[in-house]
Amino acid sequence: MLNVILFDSDARNHLLPLTATRPMGELRIGVLTLREKWERRLKASVSYITQEYLQEKFPMNIEDDNLIIHGGVMPNDALCQKIKALEANQALLFNGELIAARLNEAQFEALIEDEEVRELDGIDIDENIPLQFIERSWDLIRFNPKALTDDIAELTAGRESHPLAESNRVIGEHPVFLEPGVSIECCIINATDGPVYLGKNAEIMEGSMLRGPLAIGAESIVKMGSKIYGPTSIGPGCRIGGEIARCLVFGNSNKSHEGYLGDSVLGEWCNLGADTNNSNLKNNYSEVKLWNYETNRFEKTGQQFFGLVMGDHAKCGINTMFNTGTVVGVFANVFGAGYPRNFIPDFSWGGADTALRTYTFADACETAERVMQRRGITFNELEKAVLYHIYDRTATFRTWEK
Repeated sequence: MLNVILFDSDARNHLLPLTATRPMGELRIGVLTLREKWERRLKASVSYITQEYLQEKFPMNIEDDNLIIHGGVMPNDALCQKIKALEANQALLFNGELIAARLNEAQFEALIEDEEVRELDGIDIDENIPLQFIERSWDLIRFNPKALTDDIAELTAGRESHPLAESNRVIGEHPVFLEPGVSIECCIINATDGPVYLGKNAEIMEGSMLRGPLAIGAESIVKMGSKIYGPTSIGPGCRIGGEIARCLVFGNSNKSHEGYLGDSVLGEWCNLGADTNNSNLKNNYSEVKLWNYETNRFEKTGQQFFGLVMGDHAKCGINTMFNTGTVVGVFANVFGAGYPRNFIPDFSWGGADTALRTYTFADACETAERVMQRRGITFNELEKAVLYHIYDRTATFRTWEK
């Protein structure tokens, strides 16, 4: 089995807060994370070169023969063939940027020590090989349609779907695939624009309307009468309700109630209160701007539609209204009337009509322990150490502390 090590590029700083709690390879797009895509396509075991504070949670495995790969690149058949064809001491480059290399243990150790790697032969990638880089959060939305189609085809190849109950109605010619244990009755599935994939033990309650391309992750629950427009990816263990369009929800997050969520990306362990709504289009139809942690300012996205980005463990109260292009940091807790600001720093507590204060680290950890326990997951010291690093590093954005 190939030993693959995914490395974070400088783009990870432009993908915050989503990458605050994970390497780039743990970003979910389509059905699978980037790591899972590489594992399946290369039939490899995958580990990470990532930030020091994340390395213990996401350990690195070094062997005598290692393929190192850019963690923000989307795999495709042509690229995978090129990478597998690399010989020892060869590197694949795109405009001078490292895409992949095959290194022995000594060369790899020199690389991570920022020393010169000798005898490395650089090869420019063929122009006919398509490359897609995840460099900004809106790239997840832009590339999700193809990622969904590719992942569903990969996961279902040569397999038969579990039967769909006769109480449901299917429209369109694209595949509708049910993993074992799926419960779905009295729903409408429109597969005209793309396939629909329902993960193991997912429950789709009666009256729900689903449009492809769409993936609902394992153990997730879609509440009665939900309206989900594709392309949308819902990760495992989520609770989904109301109206959703063109979104990614990484996993174990809740948007259980009525309200609209459009063109948005939610991390893990997020919770949206009942009747939370977000805007994904400005009233003057102009380009959306989004907060960038690296540049410490709002930057143009080139997108007319973009809604909300939420880091892990972020939450909001009932009737929260998020404006177009809002970024909510890790463990921010937003509530109150009116539109909150377009950037809510990590570990903030408050909203538009309430002065923001700090969500203390001890209180945040108590909440995380309760929330994760409800999904049968232990909040351990390793998780706590990662969150403390984020708490400490993001203090500069909580200006009221100064």
